Amino acid sequence: MGSDNDVKLRILLAAKKLFARQGFNATTVRQICDEADANISLVSYHFGGKDKVFEALFTEFFPHEILKVTDPQQLDPVSGLKLLIREITAYGLQEPDMVSLLQQEIVMQSPRMDKVREFTLPAWVLLRDWLKLGREQGVFHFRSLDQTFMSVLGCIVFHNKTFYFKPLFDNNEDDTESFLADLTLFILQSIGYVDAAASDS
Repeated sequence: MGSDNDVKLRILLAAKKLFARQGFNATTVRQICDEADANISLVSYHFGGKDKVFEALFTEFFPHEILKVTDPQQLDPVSGLKLLIREITAYGLQEPDMVSLLQQEIVMQSPRMDKVREFTLPAWVLLRDWLKLGREQGVFHFRSLDQTFMSVLGCIVFHNKTFYFKPLFDNNEDDTESFLADLTLFILQSIGYVDAAASDS
């Protein structure tokens, strides 16, 4: 059993790496197995094909704990927003290949979009609901929920692509906590949270 699990994990790690770098369509089962040092027949045996390997990546490497909050009213809007910023940012730092894979699939509007939505949409529903609830409670102040939602989402998910802009950066040595504090403050201020400057982020 341990051996089977080890092979399955090697295949998943190889697929995650190759899908992120080459794209799903350009990656073959043989390439995955070469990378994983596994027999090519084991992809069918353990997963049932390349599409099922793709789905298994989300089962294995997606941060399901983020979605333990299913009712946005379990947390106040500020605490909820801070939770999403922290958890999704941490996920992006821990799993950059998964984030790259997700972004590729979304940009390409791939046939696997339904599977991507199945795992990711609940987090974005929470984000939208907390923004809406915060505005209704007078905690946040913004005009368009749709535009604000997309802007906040962009702030949260785009940070892992900063390598393109590295030549323009003054300081490349910010630690994660400082980055999170700055990002949280920026987002809260941008949506009109009046106590953002004094907020404990």
